[in-house]
Formats: sequence, C-alpha cells, structure tokens
Amino acid sequence: MSSSAPKAPPVAWRKMRWMKAPFASLDFEATGLDFSKDTIISFGVVPVNAGRIDVGAASYQLVDPVDVPLDRQAIGVHMLRPMDLVDAPSLEAAREALRAALGRRFLITWFAEIEAAFLDKIFGGGRKRWMRRAVDVRRLVAGLEGDGHGPLTLASCAERYHIPVANPHHALDDALVTAQLFLVTAAKLRERGIRSVEQLAEVGPPAPENLRRARPPW
Repeated sequence: MSSSAPKAPPVAWRKMRWMKAPFASLDFEATGLDFSKDTIISFGVVPVNAGRIDVGAASYQLVDPVDVPLDRQAIGVHMLRPMDLVDAPSLEAAREALRAALGRRFLITWFAEIEAAFLDKIFGGGRKRWMRRAVDVRRLVAGLEGDGHGPLTLASCAERYHIPVANPHHALDDALVTAQLFLVTAAKLRERGIRSVEQLAEVGPPAPENLRRARPPW
C-alpha cells in the first residue's frame, strides 16, 4: 500500500471485541460506478469509538472531479450537479482529510466493495487490503435476518431498524445512518456469540459478482 495511505489498524486488533475497537463509518458519492474511470465527488466519515458514535468529530467534503463527467443516473441519485462542485477542494485535499479520518481505524461501510474500489483508486494498495479492514453493514443485516431478509437498501434497512434518515444519498447522512445500523445489528449479533471485529467482517453473504468486477452497472 502507498506510504500516503491511512495507516491500517494492527492485525491483532481484528481479534478485539468490536465494542472496544476504533471504527470510521465511510460513505462516498461519485461521478458513477465505472471504477475504471469514475471518481468520488464527496465523502462523509463518522468515527465510532468503543461503541459510541462521535458526531462532533464527523467530517464531510465535496471533491472536484476535474474532467470526469457526472453520470446522469448518478446525479439523479445523489443530486450533486456540476455547478455544485465548482470550487470544491481537490482530490489531493480529500486524500489528506481521509488519511487523517481513517488512520488506524476499521471501516464501517454499506456495500464495502464500492468503498474499497474507490479507496484503492485514491490510495492504492489493492481492493482486498481495504476489504480486510472493512465491516459491511449490508452483510450484517443479511446475516441477522437470514434467507428471508427484506430489501437490502440503506433506506429500507434503516426503516426496519427504526433509524431516522434525514438526507438520503448525502455522504455524511449515509455514513451516520450506516454507523447507527452497525451498532444496532452488531449488538444483536453479539447475542449470537459474534463479538470480535473479525467475526463481524465474516458475517453474511458476499456481494454480487457484478460489484466485484471492474465495471459494475449502476
């Protein structure tokens, strides 16, 4: 991994009980989901320390996509238009902010393959390395609910677990909702004997194959 990447948590911390581990709930919005050409246009990070969400230390930033055009379908999802990104900070500035926010923390994500793909584009190191430090809350919901699980969108799962959604597809609000879902589902899984970071990371089915390839459909 690039020397400029956020420092990973020590490997031994994977055996740590999740209630004691440092996490960062991360969400990206992007120009699209063609990982070969698309880039991030915003990110939200919400720290979770010892089982508590630290909203005061959360961070949000728009990012200048430079010459990468925004996919029309993506705009319809996150509602960020080219005019909204005029004078946005550079990717280099985003890299610095992410390095500070993610250092020595495990990642809490919704569809970890997406965050891993963009983190690899930003910092390098390969998607697998980023996946190894991520807990995918979508998979926690699927593992908790079993084969009869309901819809696995962030909004639908938030509704089922009584978590308010103020601004869907805004990176900071999505990161906050994901952090809250993480705490709720991880607490329920703890009752089934799943207590360590490593055990949480192994819960649930893998993502569909199209999200593990380089060019998934939107």
